[in-house]
Amino acid sequence: MSPVVSLTSVRKTYGPVVALDGVDLEVLPGEVHCLAGENGAGKSTLIKVLTGAVARDGGGYAVHGRDMGPRPTPAQVRGAGVGVVYQELSLLPELSVMDNLLMGRLPHRFGVVSLGRQRAAARELLDRVGLRAVPLDAAVGGLGTATRQLVEIARVVGSGTDLVVLDEPTTALSEREAAALTDLVRGLRDAGTAVLYVTHRLEEMFAIGDRVTVLRDGRHVTTRPLEGLDEPGLIAAMVGREITQLYPGTRREPGPVRLEVRGLHPVGFPAPVDLAVRQREIVGLAGLLGAGRSELLHALFGAAPVQAGSVLVDGAAVPLRSPRTSMRHGIGLLTEDRTESGLLPELSIRENVTLPTLPRAARAGVISSRAQQSRAETAVAGLRLRHGGWDDPITSLSGGNQQKALLGRWLGTGAKVLLLDEPTKGVDVGAKSDLYRIIADFAEQGLAVVVVSSYLPELIGLCDRIVVLRERTVAGELAAADATEHRILELASPRREETPQ
Repeated sequence: MSPVVSLTSVRKTYGPVVALDGVDLEVLPGEVHCLAGENGAGKSTLIKVLTGAVARDGGGYAVHGRDMGPRPTPAQVRGAGVGVVYQELSLLPELSVMDNLLMGRLPHRFGVVSLGRQRAAARELLDRVGLRAVPLDAAVGGLGTATRQLVEIARVVGSGTDLVVLDEPTTALSEREAAALTDLVRGLRDAGTAVLYVTHRLEEMFAIGDRVTVLRDGRHVTTRPLEGLDEPGLIAAMVGREITQLYPGTRREPGPVRLEVRGLHPVGFPAPVDLAVRQREIVGLAGLLGAGRSELLHALFGAAPVQAGSVLVDGAAVPLRSPRTSMRHGIGLLTEDRTESGLLPELSIRENVTLPTLPRAARAGVISSRAQQSRAETAVAGLRLRHGGWDDPITSLSGGNQQKALLGRWLGTGAKVLLLDEPTKGVDVGAKSDLYRIIADFAEQGLAVVVVSSYLPELIGLCDRIVVLRERTVAGELAAADATEHRILELASPRREETPQ
């Protein structure tokens, strides 16, 4: 078969930085072609070249054998049949579902838009992605994350697309929603549409991928069928080294209770929550989207109101007045969205790491640069933080290194309890391995660690116990040795009311 899209020896530079160096990519009709690589490998740049968002400096680009020229525009690329669904969706939240679906191609006759044809066309697009129940006149901004993503896919597919590029499509989805998206991707493939699939989740590649292209440091490493390839082999191609075990293999003997939650009743929860986490223990919080996992962490950190209950660290009560108070009592929170509520992008790496402890680096109200530097270095010691200079912006770091910097921030406060909300979200497999080791080391040092993750293999591989939330209540608890994805989902899934006879 001739490829839908062909990139040959593509090169792209940003000043002295070589983002792509002689990269080849061919995507065939009716295949799911995965694009793999660590953060910084060149995946995002390659997608931007493919969609016309950036101009390549060298190499060839053809769609269905037709040369696209040296600088195709996004409109020209879309017109040739290439569509993309970015991780950050491009829908307009104030407009209706129907208007978003048909923007720029409203059905009309003699310049007059036909509302009836518009509604029929929009309904057909929603039917293709299984959204029959979504009202056409609903504002997109009021829809859930998974529904918005499916609307975006319907919009792209409905534009006569021969190649759909999906960039990290399951990052914000629950396991059930991700499974539904996987079924949709298979349906597109079976209908003859080519799919370029970009994800950090290796199991997704093996579940739906036909072939994989691996990039490393901006260069093409390999393109091969996924059949016959295993996870260690794929990881080795991505990171350039063997990672024999993704999760830490040893379990620690827990110590005394370090974090105790007694009858905590966050606003919006139907019942109080009790929880105990010991020294040297990692406890996972599992649940579907909306189950209350993040809300519970925020309540523990004093960042969300509670109706009743208490939190104790080493037997001492923590006044749930504010995050500052919780921090002073030894609690640290790594938020789910590091870019919105974790990092200060306008500040340097050093400033971000030492932000909570700036008063300790000051004398008579004046910050000592030397003391601040020393605190930053001590905070990240042992975290293998890869960076240029301490004065570089925090945004210069990869996703994994940003997470390490934020972990170092809390270590610098002398935290005894770490609350980690989706700690590996948007992080490549090499950095994940580092983060798992770091989290296990924290527990080994005596910290009590609570981890929220939508990725069930992560909870099973990393945690000692898993507490499952369902509709903002504790549905059950599983020891890691007894936990399976099936058992966790059984506890997490809403119970159907029995129909009276």
